Amino acid sequence: MAVNYEELTTKHPCFALGKKGSSGRIHLPISPACNIECKFCDRKINDHEKRPGVTREVIKPEETPDVIRRSLEVCPDITVAGIAGPGDTLATDHALETFRLIAKEFPDIIKCMSTNGLLLAEKADEVINAGIDSLTVTVNAVDPDIEAKLNGGILYHGVHYTSAEAAEILIKNQLEGIRKISGAGITVKVNTVLVPGINDEHIEEIAKAVSETGASIYNIIPLIPQHELSDCRAPSCVEIDAARQRCEKYIDVFRHCQRCRADAIGVPGGEDFSDRIYLKRISHKDTFSHG
Repeated sequence: MAVNYEELTTKHPCFALGKKGSSGRIHLPISPACNIECKFCDRKINDHEKRPGVTREVIKPEETPDVIRRSLEVCPDITVAGIAGPGDTLATDHALETFRLIAKEFPDIIKCMSTNGLLLAEKADEVINAGIDSLTVTVNAVDPDIEAKLNGGILYHGVHYTSAEAAEILIKNQLEGIRKISGAGITVKVNTVLVPGINDEHIEEIAKAVSETGASIYNIIPLIPQHELSDCRAPSCVEIDAARQRCEKYIDVFRHCQRCRADAIGVPGGEDFSDRIYLKRISHKDTFSHG
């Protein structure tokens, strides 16, 4: 049975309400491929950038038990094993296979998965049966015209869709998937990347929509200007706080996001132990596959 929302707020650093939590997490960089084209996403393999979509290496599911054991030795505060990239967790079977291994080897560790949600509705039963305790879905708009400004396209069942058509498919699948997962008693967190001039005036509508589909907590992440949105500015602290206050009318809001790497290990905001566990590689741009 999945860990309930109240317990997650005390044991999962990405669900903590009030002051920042002291629990640790390990991110397992399992997922090599992605199936959507976010205009702000620039996935890389390196050992110095501190942001999502970056890892030292991509590992295989069968390597994860040893990685977790070694991580617990250096950081006993770890309570959560999460998979957040560097690609999407449902674009391949690697993440679900890994969670099934973790459930057998480490039954007490909280299992957390992040996804863009494109395949969430159709793979909801697989996610539920893998024993996930919490799920994070990135929803950047619930209006297709706005989503199309943030996402160049999707690869869905072998077909490449773009513009509002792609956005409609993505949004429908995200909301339907959240409804199915939350209906099974699994806690859902929604992340939204806040992009001034694109979805900043839309943020309340997103919070309301995901709350109505069953999400329990909402995380607003400030844009890191890069890739196709490198000319956009990052939102100010005042803008972020105002957006959070507007969204709190509909859903609990998480306020301590560290925008972690896909291979982060340790307590967020504290020492990162990933360089002791994962390989170090020469920094270079890596062209991750889409699909």
